[in-house]
Amino acid sequence: MARKRVVEEPTLKSWEDVNDALRQIAEAKISLGEIEGEMQKEILKAKDAAQEMARPFMDEIAQLERDIRVYTTAHRDELGDEKSRTLPFGVVGFHASTSISLPKDKDALAEIIRRLKSRGMLDCIIVKEAVSKEVLKKYGEDTVNAVGAVWRRKNGFNYDVDIAKLEQIKAGG
Repeated sequence: MARKRVVEEPTLKSWEDVNDALRQIAEAKISLGEIEGEMQKEILKAKDAAQEMARPFMDEIAQLERDIRVYTTAHRDELGDEKSRTLPFGVVGFHASTSISLPKDKDALAEIIRRLKSRGMLDCIIVKEAVSKEVLKKYGEDTVNAVGAVWRRKNGFNYDVDIAKLEQIKAGG
């Protein structure tokens, strides 16, 4: 059996039909906005209620954490070399951590990078190369294609609805 091409007939027959469809979209968007607004109000109410119910538990946890830290710190010598103590309902203790801070100043950071390079510590330096599509686009289609990128043009359909106009008409203006 031969393949048959299906041609979709447009349901809109005139620009008036298109304008009416845009009006319907605007009305639907207004309705969606109202529904979403109500939903956000309900979500905020639920969040507030949950936060109120959770507050006593959060306060209790914070106070107990402070109490445990104060007691454990005061009795740190009882932990010995272990630095922690396992209890039936958990573990308390201390752990050593190391962090490195870098200056935010670009010149000071550049100096650190220079020193790392001079010591051969290149594995400590992150180098990221990327292509800027916006800058490359300025060179034009021939250059873009010459470097191996692909220049594509497409005409995409778009529409805008004038919700303010619809609201103005509904308000009698």
